[in-house]
Amino acid sequence: MRKLFGRIGERAAEGLFALCGSMTSIMILLIVVFLFREGLGLFRSPEIENGYALCIHASNPVERLSPQSVKSVFDGEITDWQELGGKNGEIMPFRFDEIFSLYSEEELGADYSLLSVKLGEVIERNRGIIAFLPEQYLPSNNMSVRILPVENIAPSDFFGGTEWMPTVTPAPQFGVIPLVLGTLLVSIFAILIALPPGLGVAIYMSELADERVRKLLKPAIELLAGIPSVVYGFFGLAVIVPLIRKILHLPVGETALAGSLILAVMALPTIITIAEDAMRNTPKAMREASLALGATHWQTIYRVIIPYAASGISAAVVLGIGRAIGETMAVLMVTGNAAVIPHSLFESVRTIPATIAAELGEAPSGGTHYRSLFLLGCILFVITLTVSVSAEIISKKRHDSGQ
Repeated sequence: MRKLFGRIGERAAEGLFALCGSMTSIMILLIVVFLFREGLGLFRSPEIENGYALCIHASNPVERLSPQSVKSVFDGEITDWQELGGKNGEIMPFRFDEIFSLYSEEELGADYSLLSVKLGEVIERNRGIIAFLPEQYLPSNNMSVRILPVENIAPSDFFGGTEWMPTVTPAPQFGVIPLVLGTLLVSIFAILIALPPGLGVAIYMSELADERVRKLLKPAIELLAGIPSVVYGFFGLAVIVPLIRKILHLPVGETALAGSLILAVMALPTIITIAEDAMRNTPKAMREASLALGATHWQTIYRVIIPYAASGISAAVVLGIGRAIGETMAVLMVTGNAAVIPHSLFESVRTIPATIAAELGEAPSGGTHYRSLFLLGCILFVITLTVSVSAEIISKKRHDSGQ
């Protein structure tokens, strides 16, 4: 009877574990599907702010304007229609709220019933005008007014754009290149900074330190991984940023270099732990054979142990990169959050995780800005997935070579 109940309990435990595993897998799949569904919805959104349209004079030969051209026009960077393929003439940008400075409330009629008529008159009088108007007030009955066609945001505008201005009107800019470059710049230099000391500490703990020192040092290093990232951010903001500004004589200390230094410290526990485990897994026979052939301890370390553990060290580096790429709060606090293409470590940058954290709370749910942030999450998911798969492949090679 006891064996029967034991078997029933085992089967029940197995079923429970299988159910938990299945639910976890389904939940992860649903999260990924939701992420990509919301993100890819960006390419079904209009280039111009939703609910608005661009109007020009009917005699204007321009057929279409790109979002970049619209932004340049309303920013005053393009001032002649000839630059956009039209006839030589000055461009007159016109925003909807300017109508209230041209007409009184009486002239616009009760409940603004004559608003669309007056807007049509303004466009009719100014052949060089480009008006940014709400769709509900479009002067569509005026033959002198032509509404420019609006297409959906193209993937090339997102993945090839160089400006990230999701709230600018009338044409938001969703160029992701500055964010990707900022993320890669900060993460790669963080690993380059963390790798030498990380590898050095791993060698010391694996080959040089006695057992008592190793037992004290290993928990202390692993404790670094438990410190909240906001604490690292405060430390960077209070200590590292002023030092960078003072030593390098920069106008601001919130730079990519500050972010790289903070991420380097945060990646150290991952690099040290995995690299040290890989070195300690080197077969004892290989160490003894090297020493028996007359090699010194140091020669054994860099000619036998490090080459044997190369795959494990590579996996440590790759996982360290993954740790750096996904970090949010500390980077948000010390990099300056400038969404521009970086040209050096001494400029302010913005990373993908920092952008999502800073803007998601202000983006209207279901809007274009909201979807663009989800698409940034898709990019981050693909990057971290690639890093994780690379680490798994490298670790597998290490395991196979060890056998």
